[in-house]
Amino acid sequence: MSSPSGVDERFLSAYKLCKTDEFSSVFAFRRALKGRFFMIHYRPNELPTARLGVVVAKKLAKHANLRNLLKRIVREHFRKIRASLPPQDLIVRLHAPVRGVTRAAINEDVAQLFGRVQRS
Repeated sequence: MSSPSGVDERFLSAYKLCKTDEFSSVFAFRRALKGRFFMIHYRPNELPTARLGVVVAKKLAKHANLRNLLKRIVREHFRKIRASLPPQDLIVRLHAPVRGVTRAAINEDVAQLFGRVQRS
C-alpha cells in the first residue's frame, strides 16, 4: 500500500516494539513528550526506521473496545508519518483517562505529539 507520493505506509512487524527488553530500554532512556492524554517515550535506535509500541492501561480505559480504539488511532497516525520520523523507538502511553472525550480530541492530541517528535 503506497500513498500517492509513493511512500510505503504499511505497518509491518519490523515497525513494532514487541519484546519486554525493547520497551524497558525506551522507558529507561527517560526522554518523553507529554500531551493532553498521551505521552511519547522515545529513544534513538540504530535501525533505518522508527518503531512503535503502544501502552493503554485498563485503569485509564476500562473497556477493551476503547483500549483497542486508542491503539488503532495511534498506529494509524504512526503508519502515515513513519517515513518522516527519525530512527527512534517510540512508546505511546495513555496517561490520562479518556472517558467522555471525542475521537477528534484524541486524534488531535496524537497528531500534535507525533508532530513534536518529527521536529525534535
